Amino acid sequence: MELWIPLTIAAAFFQNIRSAMQKHLQGKLSTLGATYVRFLYAWPIALIYLFAVVTAGGHPLPGFSSTFLLYALFGGICQMMFTIFLLWLFSFHNFAVGTTFSKLETVMVAVFGLLLLGDKLGPGIIIGIAMSTVGLVALSAGQTRLNVSNLIGGLWRLPTLIGLTCAAWLGMSVVLFRAASLSLNLDSFVVAAAFTLLTGLSLQIAIMTALIGIREPAQLTRVMIHWRPAMLVGISGGLASIGWFSAFTLQNAAYVRALGQIELIFAFAATLLIFREKVARAEIAGIALIAAAIIIILLVD
Repeated sequence: MELWIPLTIAAAFFQNIRSAMQKHLQGKLSTLGATYVRFLYAWPIALIYLFAVVTAGGHPLPGFSSTFLLYALFGGICQMMFTIFLLWLFSFHNFAVGTTFSKLETVMVAVFGLLLLGDKLGPGIIIGIAMSTVGLVALSAGQTRLNVSNLIGGLWRLPTLIGLTCAAWLGMSVVLFRAASLSLNLDSFVVAAAFTLLTGLSLQIAIMTALIGIREPAQLTRVMIHWRPAMLVGISGGLASIGWFSAFTLQNAAYVRALGQIELIFAFAATLLIFREKVARAEIAGIALIAAAIIIILLVD
């Protein structure tokens, strides 16, 4: 088994935990504040991780180049723009269709990876990504009780366009972070990923601190008051990011994001086994397609 596979699965697992932990911040922080926590409290984890891998391996710290900084900066901005557009999407009364189409992120990663980095996909991977995408749409449609006519009828509405833009922002951020890591030209993928992660988080924190300081200055205090749940979000989010960035450095980002949909299987299993919630047939079909897609991706890799 290639190393990027367990790294991706671990990243998806910790991301699922981070999402669950963030629910505890609802009502305590604003949307911007809850987003800020994701970066701020993950920063110490990234710093400790970089120090550990550099010290353990006897590696020197990489140097900054303008190319690396631009990739890292715009990757961070794209990730934040994804969050902003997603929040805008949720402000619409009929956001369900748009949310469904925001799940096309893996397709966007494949397109941007080809255009920016020349990352090509084999026929098997293309089939796997197509299956996982259809599964994602089916799962999202089942959760929001949408049918085919609703999806087709909402194609030209603003929430749908915003949803597609969300997918594009997230897909672009993934490819840009991969480009930043690869631009370091390091022999150690671990150091490259750790350095890119810490740099990206530092830039995002600087931008978000300025943004919140202007728009919601009281949130800067509140994120410190609620440090206990925020720290849990940061730890799980930091561990997830370590896995994602390491996997992106090793493998085509489209492969990684497609396999990363295993996170939804974790969440679905929790829904069934822990919370005992009822699920729609479309959700079951969606999960089945995603699981089949993951098997195809693992077999053809």
